[in-house]
Amino acid sequence: MARLTPFHIIPALIAAASHAGEVTIEPRAFSVEKSFSATALPDGDCVLLKIDPLVWADFKIVQVAGHGAKVAKGDVLVRFDAEEIDKKLADSRRALEAGTLSLAQAEQDSEILRQTATNKLEGVRRGAGIAKEENAYFTEVRRKASEQTAAQALKRSNQILSNQREELKQLSRMYKADDVTENTEEIILVRQQDAVAAAEFALRMETLDHKRTLEVSLPREAKTLADNERDTAISLKKAEADIPRSVALNQLELESLKTANQRAKQDLADLEADRARFEFKAPADGWFYHGPIENGRWTTGKLLETLVTQGRPPAHTAFATFVPRAAKLALVSFLDEATARSLKPDLSGTSTLLGREDVEIPVKLLKLATVPCPDGTYRADFSVTWPKEPAPAAGASVQVRLVSYQQPAAIVIPTKSLSFETSGWTVEVKLADGKTERRPVKRGRVSKDDTEILSGLEAGQVVVVP
Repeated sequence: MARLTPFHIIPALIAAASHAGEVTIEPRAFSVEKSFSATALPDGDCVLLKIDPLVWADFKIVQVAGHGAKVAKGDVLVRFDAEEIDKKLADSRRALEAGTLSLAQAEQDSEILRQTATNKLEGVRRGAGIAKEENAYFTEVRRKASEQTAAQALKRSNQILSNQREELKQLSRMYKADDVTENTEEIILVRQQDAVAAAEFALRMETLDHKRTLEVSLPREAKTLADNERDTAISLKKAEADIPRSVALNQLELESLKTANQRAKQDLADLEADRARFEFKAPADGWFYHGPIENGRWTTGKLLETLVTQGRPPAHTAFATFVPRAAKLALVSFLDEATARSLKPDLSGTSTLLGREDVEIPVKLLKLATVPCPDGTYRADFSVTWPKEPAPAAGASVQVRLVSYQQPAAIVIPTKSLSFETSGWTVEVKLADGKTERRPVKRGRVSKDDTEILSGLEAGQVVVVP
């Protein structure tokens, strides 16, 4: 047998069914609250650890402080293996010393070459001038004189022979007139005969010399002098080009040595500068974080895998962060576009540390980016008044709550009662006769399941909620 519902309960059920699909509009307080996470980060006081080598590429970790380690001023944060770079430094210093000595020697040689170049060129010019003068003198004067001298010598020999023969003839005729030739006269005749023979021999030799002088010696000397004049002229022309060129080439070589020496000095300086990067020490008391804290973000990921013994952090990339004990922590959040558009600077609100929701921490929005980051988020910076307890650490997550919009008396309806049509937003309104009709409205802000209506509805009207 079915149970009957008591009569006095029926009106209540009817009222409940009626109110489940209808909302009577009454002005009430309306607000939009935004809740999002933020990160506690040093406000510009942290020190990023980054290897910016000039020439050296191998930085292998041999010592690294643990993540979150509390360190004192002067403690080693990261140390790299310096064995190979120290060997390279020793080799570079020796090479630079040898190059410096070679440069000094080259400078001395270059100065000597420069000073002697003029004298060498002048010596070649003088030799060419002498050769030309000798050839000209021979051609114009000495050859003819030599020919005349040879002719005169031949003539004199002929004259001597003729004289000796005539004298022998006269002696022979004189001594022949006597009946008896004495021994003395015999001796004189023999002597004169020898003189004639000697004169004949001298004439033959002089004839040979005369012939050789005219046919061989003088033509040969003429060619030699002409060749010498030609060769010295060629040598002079070559020297006039070669000597200045050798000085210029030597100067270029010297400049190359100077450049190489200067580069060696710079390379050594760069290497020494890189050697200074093989150890990072804490500049003050504070904490050491693995991963860079920059631009409002704490980056970890694959980079942390290199911060171990034998690891090699990438060059020119921040890989760790030192946070001074005196550093002040601020809040940074990266908001989605909808949240960012609903906020404006100077908004105040509260925040809580995860797990300590009982402690409310005052915050204030200081800066809000108007241009999105590459990932589409908008950076927001907050000032914060931290409690003594619990004290947050850098990198701690905080939940921020802000009221971005509020009205003490607003027309508010359930969001699901709104419909969008070609003419715009509309709601279904219940009329006095029980019928309904769709009314156009102007929508305002939205907060969770409620929407503010700026125009189109009045207090007391009933909105149908599907």
